[in-house]
Amino acid sequence: MDTTYVFLQNYWWFLVSLLGALLVFLLFVQGGNSLLFSLGRTEEERTLLVNSTGRKWEFTFTTLVTFGGAFFASFPLFYSTSFGGAYWLWMLILFSFVLQAVSYEFQSKLGNLLGKRTYQWFLVINGLVGPLLLGAAVATFFNGSNFVVAKANMGDQLMPVISSWANGWHGLDAFTDPWNIVLGFAVFFLARVLGLLYFMNNIADENLRCRCSVQLWGAAVPFVVLFVAFLLHVLLKDGFAVDAATGAIVMEPYKYLSNFLDMWYLLLLLLVGVVLVLFGIGRTLMSKTYVRGIWPAGIGTVLTVLALLLSVGYNHTAYYPSTADLQSSLTLANSCSSLFTLKTMAYVSVLVPFVLAYIVYAWRAIDRHPITADELKNDGHAY
Repeated sequence: MDTTYVFLQNYWWFLVSLLGALLVFLLFVQGGNSLLFSLGRTEEERTLLVNSTGRKWEFTFTTLVTFGGAFFASFPLFYSTSFGGAYWLWMLILFSFVLQAVSYEFQSKLGNLLGKRTYQWFLVINGLVGPLLLGAAVATFFNGSNFVVAKANMGDQLMPVISSWANGWHGLDAFTDPWNIVLGFAVFFLARVLGLLYFMNNIADENLRCRCSVQLWGAAVPFVVLFVAFLLHVLLKDGFAVDAATGAIVMEPYKYLSNFLDMWYLLLLLLVGVVLVLFGIGRTLMSKTYVRGIWPAGIGTVLTVLALLLSVGYNHTAYYPSTADLQSSLTLANSCSSLFTLKTMAYVSVLVPFVLAYIVYAWRAIDRHPITADELKNDGHAY
């Protein structure tokens, strides 16, 4: 195979994985919103919390859409198989994010029919459902999904359907695998951890900071337990390997552990990420004055998720395995776009660093000073 084509496949898997890692970090918006009523005892406190996440929710939503768009452009067979087959799972995810957008847009508008409190509950629902479902969806990259791919159907004029779901659950069957649920709840509690750390850094209110510190224990402990359990499961389970000579999919013992050992840089990335997350949580819990835990924990989250996603696609691994038909499993080689498409998009991707630089600039401009109640009283754009 053309080495340029292989490079572009790996390059685009890296970009997709990076977007996925950034999305998991940005779920601090959802994690913070899930705690809206347990942290906010008064309407003023809830307004502070809503406006804290409200200044960042568009970053999360945009990253989610960009993640899906990048997958569609670079690996269209995955897009048609997962988004087209497991549509109930993805529709629930998207619906919860639509609830979030509607809530921010209308909760403070005069004359809204449902009332502000109802729209705040929309934020809580998104905070509870979004991370859980996204975590379960990502877990299927390791544990497999129930689909069949038949590329020969492209020549069938009556039914040119390449991929189809092998049961009537269309994605909801992801919850029949307990390990998908384990990662789902790990992501849910991670989002809460990041949300609490973000509030402590972003809101200048001692009562809220004290409550965040207390609730951080209740989110951090289950997150660490669930994540370690899932990581050990992944490292010790049989993985979906690709025979380099024939392209056939075979089960290989300790495949993901082998991937990390073969690609030492991914193992290093994973270890650094885990240490940073634990440092951000631990120092915040041990110090009453430290409020910058979101940054080491956030950077650690991006590095950890990036390492996990790269390990599931690189080193001759099927990144989207099929439990219905092993040979239908998707790999970087059998699911990617054409050489022309990948090459053209690679030129466009040169703009990505400039976009990231703008996001950093906008973030710093928004968060130059912590939010206060007095500031919101004079802010005409407050939610």
